Amino acid sequence: MKLLVIGGTRFSGRALTERALARGHEVTVFHRGRSGADLFPEAEHVLGDREEGLDPLGDREFDAVVDMCGYVPRSVGAAVERLQGAGWYGYISSISAFASFEEPGMTEASPLHASPFPDTEEVTETTYGPLKVACEEQVTAAFGDRAALIRPGYIVGPHDPTDRFTYWIRRAATGGEMLAPAPVDQAVQFVDARDLGAFVLLLAESATGGAFNVVHPAGTTTLASLIELARAEAGADTAVTWADAAWLGEQLGDEKYDAFPLWVPEEPGSHLFDSTHAIAAGLDNRPVAETVRDTLAWDRTREQVWPMSAGLAPDREAKLLAAWHAQG
Repeated sequence: MKLLVIGGTRFSGRALTERALARGHEVTVFHRGRSGADLFPEAEHVLGDREEGLDPLGDREFDAVVDMCGYVPRSVGAAVERLQGAGWYGYISSISAFASFEEPGMTEASPLHASPFPDTEEVTETTYGPLKVACEEQVTAAFGDRAALIRPGYIVGPHDPTDRFTYWIRRAATGGEMLAPAPVDQAVQFVDARDLGAFVLLLAESATGGAFNVVHPAGTTTLASLIELARAEAGADTAVTWADAAWLGEQLGDEKYDAFPLWVPEEPGSHLFDSTHAIAAGLDNRPVAETVRDTLAWDRTREQVWPMSAGLAPDREAKLLAAWHAQG
């Protein structure tokens, strides 16, 4: 298969490209060259900025396309117009496309945002989801049933640039008293970038269209079990103090979302999406313990700098723990 990956050198794109090459596909990677330019010498690298168009691709034709980095409908629309000759187009959207996270068990048929385009191209916390919907509309209009709309939840694992998952793994592996938001049994849901890449490639190989919620099964992992897996893997003496969520909200304000990544108490459905459709189509989620182990091993190859891109800095955590205990 001649496969084009738009944005195929970073995190989940990297995982997809690696998988496709391992399976013997002829891969062209279109990217800006800012990260991962030295990866995959066996692939064809075409440098360019998608916001300026896909002219650097010349007259190349492809059997399948995976669009990893489309955020505004203008550039996605230009891409699908240029690549109409492909047999299949996979667009990496997001569960943020859904209008509400208040109810657990949402399926691919749950209500989506109304798209804001052409009113804005500014990507913010508010517009990210609606813009993803607008991009999905461009892909579907051009490719019809040859389009796959892949909606991952939190993408995690080695090479994660966000640290939203890695923070919990590193902190649990560090030891000592660790602060976390109650309740202990709160669910967390995500997908390993490597499993996402393998699933997208499976869809491309079979030219399967449709929409897919791509996360591991709902209700199978909690924040407490995630922390314990990392603690045990590291052999650390970590002891978790579970502080009241309302109290933490008062102490941190809007900072709570950065301080405790993955924690969204106002949106109880955000970690309970129904992924049975994707699983039936071939999504194979590796054990969470494997993701934890591999993420910890990768993180230890990096400089152990605090604060991370997400999560509490040690001094801030210590002050919050002292304040929590001072209540008596």
